[in-house]
Amino acid sequence: MCTMKRLTLVPGALSALALAAAGVCVSTAAMAAGELNLYTTREPRLIEPMLEAFEKDKGIKVNTVFVKDGLLERAKAEGANSPADVFMVVDIGNLLDLVDAGVTQPIESETLTTVLPANLRSANNDWFSLSLRDRVLYADKDLQIDNFTYEDLADPKWKGKVCIRAGQHPYNTALIAAMIAHDGAEATEKWLQGVKANQARKATGGDRDVARDILGGICDIGIANNYYVGHMKNAEAGSDNRKWGDAIQVIRPTFAKSGGTHVNITGASVAKNAPNKDNAVALLEYLVSQPAQELYANANYEYPIREGVKLNPVTESFGVLKVDPLPLTEIAKYRKQASELVDKVGFDN
Repeated sequence: MCTMKRLTLVPGALSALALAAAGVCVSTAAMAAGELNLYTTREPRLIEPMLEAFEKDKGIKVNTVFVKDGLLERAKAEGANSPADVFMVVDIGNLLDLVDAGVTQPIESETLTTVLPANLRSANNDWFSLSLRDRVLYADKDLQIDNFTYEDLADPKWKGKVCIRAGQHPYNTALIAAMIAHDGAEATEKWLQGVKANQARKATGGDRDVARDILGGICDIGIANNYYVGHMKNAEAGSDNRKWGDAIQVIRPTFAKSGGTHVNITGASVAKNAPNKDNAVALLEYLVSQPAQELYANANYEYPIREGVKLNPVTESFGVLKVDPLPLTEIAKYRKQASELVDKVGFDN
């Protein structure tokens, strides 16, 4: 008898055949009542608390397949035989790509449409936001910075003092796309050239590496997601992560024109051929519930999308979040152009 289990598979092992070879019963157990298959680009450990709470509350087993790259391509390749029930991604653009490719389906859920405002779900109910995060400034704790705009990253006074991950990473591509939406392509290209000129090292690594390199004296400031700070500052005393977190302060940048801060989402859709559709809907509904949103806030240090959920003290210490009013779907329109500009200025070289 084959039983389902939580698993993480390498990116190339996502077909039904590969799932079966990994010990997952796709044809029988995975399609039985009480289970569902989640394909996610999100690091498994970041969603584990929510999934464990869901399993305990609903009695539905979640089989997690971590897909670092190429989720859309694999969903298309698996087609009607895909065991996927839910797709979860960490960028609005990637979520829209799944919808536009026809590998998702709209669902009817009074819970989701009641909890989520219109700007955090699609009009057709084929994608839904689960949490928010903002792109903030990590700065050396001893620096005196009263306010900061994203445009300031290109100020020559920061020459040789900026650390940032690759411009082609979705987190930064989305930010660059927002800059295009606000200021136009020409101004954004000039801005990217300025940020590149200010780099203390090659644009690479992850967001935590920005804090690491600030502690190491490589740079003074950098752009990264807010929730990593909570993980670092609450890490075990004496650990590297704790040292990195203690070395930085967080300043919330804004766009010069809008006065708002750039945000992105974790979001999800139900797969077009979901063999466990009812369970998939149940998972999405649970993830916007009060208990799950409290976990997003306190276990993941993100911003809940449900009103009335208290922030973690670390997140709350960053001050009031004034979200950039530009719709996420509008920003997503400029992702391709943003990617092209990154290559044009050699940002990641």
